[in-house]
Amino acid sequence: MDTKRIHTLNDIVRSLLSSAGIVMLLSACATTTSDTGVPTPVAVWDDQKLEYQAAQEIRASDPGFDSAHLVIVSRGGVVLLAGEVATEELKARAGEVVNTLAPVRSVHNELAVGGPISMVARSNDSWLTTKVKTKLIAHGAIDSDLINVTTENGVVFLMGTVPRDQARYAVEVTQTVFGVSKIVKVFEYTD
Repeated sequence: MDTKRIHTLNDIVRSLLSSAGIVMLLSACATTTSDTGVPTPVAVWDDQKLEYQAAQEIRASDPGFDSAHLVIVSRGGVVLLAGEVATEELKARAGEVVNTLAPVRSVHNELAVGGPISMVARSNDSWLTTKVKTKLIAHGAIDSDLINVTTENGVVFLMGTVPRDQARYAVEVTQTVFGVSKIVKVFEYTD
């Protein structure tokens, strides 16, 4: 057998074993239970897959979604729908589609009816999200890993599985950020 071919086979076997090791490590992370509420890497991956699937299914369900601006955030099977759609019917349809997906446990349909917001408004939303996250990290009593911050058209969505005091602190901190027009809590409480 050719030595170059043997090296290639050895490289392939090493690569497969390395990949198997990574999969086993991630599996261990997924099965490790944590009362902290911080998502494991596998849970984050599952949420990202669900967000992608929800976007694909929504867009495939009606051509009216071609011009929609959709923001889909999942945290442990709790899904937030934000952004803009043209009609109330499209808003309702998006919620119905996501509700049929596994492992969705609940849907918070906060889609606004209207045209997509401008790029300037989206840039402002990104800046507001950064300011809120920075203040949450800087606050001494908030575990910022527990809280997802999403901003759409000046509305800040706070999402996660947290104790009630963490949720209260997060809202208080967010209220101090200049430019926030509204705060929507999408929390599940651990106490």
